[in-house]
Amino acid sequence: MELSPLFARDIRQFLQYLNLERGLAETTRSAYTHDITQLAQFLQEQQCSSFADASLAMLRAFFTTLAEAGLGTTSRARYLSSIKHLYRYLLTNGRIQTDVTESMELPRSRRILPDCLSVDEMLRILAAYDDASAYELRNRAMLETMYACGLRVSELITVRQRDVLNDVEIIRVFGKGSKERIVPIGSEALAWISRYQQLGRGALVKHAQTDDVLFLSSRGSKLSRMSVWNIIQEACVRANITQHVHPHMFRHSFATHLLEGGADLRAVQEMLGHADIATTQIYTHIDRDYVKEVHTLFHPRSHQRSS
Repeated sequence: MELSPLFARDIRQFLQYLNLERGLAETTRSAYTHDITQLAQFLQEQQCSSFADASLAMLRAFFTTLAEAGLGTTSRARYLSSIKHLYRYLLTNGRIQTDVTESMELPRSRRILPDCLSVDEMLRILAAYDDASAYELRNRAMLETMYACGLRVSELITVRQRDVLNDVEIIRVFGKGSKERIVPIGSEALAWISRYQQLGRGALVKHAQTDDVLFLSSRGSKLSRMSVWNIIQEACVRANITQHVHPHMFRHSFATHLLEGGADLRAVQEMLGHADIATTQIYTHIDRDYVKEVHTLFHPRSHQRSS
């Protein structure tokens, strides 16, 4: 659909503003272009000739159309963000007298609780590998480390031997943005790492330059993310775990099991390397059913008195 001259002008100048003054990435500018062009086409179909003529009711109708088309909360939130930026620009430059988007709120995202494994399931997965070969030793030590420290895959595959400090039972981890954090590592994981280093790692070294990476591939280099995924899938088959298990579930399970055991939320935040404690709080849903049950059983006002 060809847009009216006013719509085309405002979109073109807004995009020029984004390019010259905001310095946004190409992907972000493309998203803005798509979103506001979609709005312009919708408004034009409503016999509206410019953004200045659009009413709040029209904009609400646009978002209703997006929802009916099956767009999720996150996608609609992006649309609203783009449109709010456009109207703020138009107001600043005198193209509109009132910003009708000011009263519009971002749709609330439904917080998705992370999948995690039970303690029994996790123990069965860990026990899937033993010390029968160098690969089995590596896999067992690797999975033990993931669960003991709540590591991301990207963190796990870059752990170096010098990062494991046996004497004080801690491991140095380099997370997002190469930010370093110190995480406790239990004696069980340390024992498997030691066995792997003594009996398995040497068999995987293919050349002198391993960059001290702890968990080596069959080529004597750093493992890939896909290799870790495959190792976990094989462990699940061996352990007869039928649900889909992805590497990040080790991290979710680490946090969940700590909090279920009574760990302090701030301590778990530190171990996970979360900048914002709100990110860690998503794991605190675990015992809500138990808490409600305790309240029902023991609180004197939780039962309706019989008359």
